[in-house]
Amino acid sequence: MPITESSAPPEAPADCPLCPRLVAYRTVNRAANPDWFNGAVASFGDVNGRLLIAGLAPGRQGANRTGRPFTGDHAGWLLYEILLATGFARGKYEARPDDTLELVDCIVSNAVRCAPPGNKPETSEEANCRPFLAARIAALPRLKVIVTLGDVSRRNVLRALGLKASAGIPGHGSEFRAGPYTVLNSYHCSRLNTNTGRLTPEMFRGVFERARALIGG
Repeated sequence: MPITESSAPPEAPADCPLCPRLVAYRTVNRAANPDWFNGAVASFGDVNGRLLIAGLAPGRQGANRTGRPFTGDHAGWLLYEILLATGFARGKYEARPDDTLELVDCIVSNAVRCAPPGNKPETSEEANCRPFLAARIAALPRLKVIVTLGDVSRRNVLRALGLKASAGIPGHGSEFRAGPYTVLNSYHCSRLNTNTGRLTPEMFRGVFERARALIGG
């Protein structure tokens, strides 16, 4: 029975079978690294949070290895550093799921919950996973602001809200309304973007300072 937006839970099962290519990739990773998580990665954070951060998909050696979004690869260091600095997190990020990091008024999720080959999910995989994203958003009773990391994430969030992908303004720093929410779009905090200077820590922090201003204390 296919998963629909009306029947999906907020989180995919760890052994989600919906995308054959991702299942095959998971199987290969599990054989090579049986001690890794190797499954659909659940959202992390405060289910009563007013801020949702939507990424694209787990990294093979990051969340796919550790089982927690943005944990264990380059992107997590910058993301969680900024969340700590802007009051959306407390504790210490040590790139492992049993560290003391705790998100405050904030939850992190991904448009696609399983690691894709080359960090690039296919359009059909985004569509298969979108009901989980829609359910995750719907299950956040106090949600006010969504930060999308990259334009692919932005398009998936808009579609999950029942809107056209073209409804929101693309590009870093864009801000627009999507139903009852304010969406802030940022470049993804990937190693490629930060190493090339396309995304600087100051630019990234500015997005979350704006989220803080919109949400309030």
